Amino acid sequence: MDSYNDIWELVRKYCRDHVSETIYTLWLEPLQLVSFEDDKVILSASEFKANIIRSKFHQLLNDAFEQYMGFPVTVEIRSEGKESGPAEPAPAVSSKPKSDHPMVNEELTFDTFVVGSSNTFAHAAALAVANAPGEAYNPLFIYGNSGLGKTHLLYAICEKIAANDPDVKILYTRGEDFTNELIKSIQNQTTDAFHDKYRTVDVLLVDDVQFIAGKDRTQEEFFHTFNALVQDNKQIVLTSDRPPKEIANLEDRIRTRFEWGLLADIQPPDIETRMAIIKRKADHYDLELPDEVVLYIADHIKNNVRQLEGTVKKLHAYYDINNQKPTVQNATKAIKDIQNDAQPVPVTIDNILNEVARTYGTTVENITSEKRNSNITKARQAAMYIVREITGLSHEKIGEAFGGKHHSTVIYNIDQAEKSMEKDPSVRATI
Repeated sequence: MDSYNDIWELVRKYCRDHVSETIYTLWLEPLQLVSFEDDKVILSASEFKANIIRSKFHQLLNDAFEQYMGFPVTVEIRSEGKESGPAEPAPAVSSKPKSDHPMVNEELTFDTFVVGSSNTFAHAAALAVANAPGEAYNPLFIYGNSGLGKTHLLYAICEKIAANDPDVKILYTRGEDFTNELIKSIQNQTTDAFHDKYRTVDVLLVDDVQFIAGKDRTQEEFFHTFNALVQDNKQIVLTSDRPPKEIANLEDRIRTRFEWGLLADIQPPDIETRMAIIKRKADHYDLELPDEVVLYIADHIKNNVRQLEGTVKKLHAYYDINNQKPTVQNATKAIKDIQNDAQPVPVTIDNILNEVARTYGTTVENITSEKRNSNITKARQAAMYIVREITGLSHEKIGEAFGGKHHSTVIYNIDQAEKSMEKDPSVRATI
């Protein structure tokens, strides 16, 4: 070797060979070699990239230097403009109190998101945006099929930003809801209030943005909202089931703006990631799953994270209610129920509502209403809990099925049902 610079070039090549081209270009290529003395290397990058590199690629850099030096090397990542310091490990899961921010869902955070080869780039990009909203990538456009974790990342961004600065004004919505709110504002002549709601936020997250395509007035409104936020350096994060170029009936001026920032796709998880997701969900329920059950589930559900989690929820329900230990036979039954096309989710929900109404001596209309009578409230809590356990639907979707209730209301009701089951064995038996 003629110099340490030669070693650095070999290290860069090693890293490039061990990650995708996109990840290398985005995170590792910008690294600069600051100094190299004895067994200590100092590298630098911008502050938000340095944080990601420390948590995601520190071990890769260590391995690369050891490969060409022949002995372990201490790698320190410096944020540009700051004094050198030891490389920081990935942040540990903390026991922080629950956030009361309306846009935070404690179940959908970066800590609970299982990272694998199919979603590494999207996860890293989302984390970068959460750490530096309005500075990293604007807009961030995440796309992929249903059930792969796009909404999870949106809520993880919300949670991270709110934790860093509780005063940040965050708004999560869906493309369909944006359209419906616009129509209502036109009907009620409240478009000024609509503009204030969407154009004065610090962070706007739009799930399933493809739904605005083909709706002229909605696209016009979204175009101006987009421009207003970006001009003020406000962060926009969008998700879709396909990349902008494949969204039919989307105006070119909007398509190009979607492509301004960073496009990140999520693919179906590989089997190792699927197994990790299953184990994490089982740990969440304190459910001990034998390895053969984990492998069986991972081998039979390949394209939908939500179904993986739903299967584990169902096995937990079998054990919790009937004391049936998780077996391959029970996993087969759970998977069949989850994937049963003969009974769509809406039919399942209807059946649950009807049975809960019968059991509690009330009506489905009462359960889905705003009535707060004690018996109706208990029935509503039980119904929401059962729907979540059986269908694996998100809190947002459950809220829709219960008369358009907010996801925070669903979380509260499920939490109350769980507390009642813990305190009263008869409630547990009934549910």
